[in-house]
Amino acid sequence: MNSKPHVLWDLPIRIFHWSIVACVLLAWLSAEFDYYDVHEWVGYTVIVLVVWRIIWGIVGSRHARFSDFVTGPAGIIAYLKGKGAASAGHNPLGALSVIALLGLLLLQAVSGLFNSDDVLFSGPLYYAAETEFRDTMGVIHEIAFDLLVVLIVLHVLVIAWHQLRLHEKLLQAMIKGRAAGREGRAAPVPLWRALLILVLVAAALWWGLEQAPAPPPVMW
Repeated sequence: MNSKPHVLWDLPIRIFHWSIVACVLLAWLSAEFDYYDVHEWVGYTVIVLVVWRIIWGIVGSRHARFSDFVTGPAGIIAYLKGKGAASAGHNPLGALSVIALLGLLLLQAVSGLFNSDDVLFSGPLYYAAETEFRDTMGVIHEIAFDLLVVLIVLHVLVIAWHQLRLHEKLLQAMIKGRAAGREGRAAPVPLWRALLILVLVAAALWWGLEQAPAPPPVMW
């Protein structure tokens, strides 16, 4: 009988995680140095990745599914009282962090579709909205990023606490899929399903952006 433990985080989840890390860093750098073409494509990538992650949270591997780790107030209170987490993956507080990060990432990226620097760059949906809505999206874009930075810093500090103080091998599991004390309870689903969802999400975004109105002709 094969007693080999299953992975806790499947390959698609691990690729998603580190891709988001790279995208957030690249989004910040490209905005700081006015590389708007790069910034735009990073935004598209974040939208595709986050939407993919939401879908994967419904049809993906056991520990990638929201039903495995997202709990209600009773579960959170029980965890805070020291009763432990039901999931082998995220604990109830970690689940809240995941939901908040996904929501802010999506909000920040989508709001960027309506942004413009009024000089060299206009988002693909800039001309699809009224001025008031575009202004609101611009404010949301900035606020969402600030909140995202706060959550990311908190996330890193919590990971460091669990990794260094509690000696839980979180980083090893997110790199290799599993580690001692961080094993999964079910086999991952086929990789082709993750790839198919990713392609469909990317195609849907491309089609949607193709429907956006073109910029008005320049009047000389």
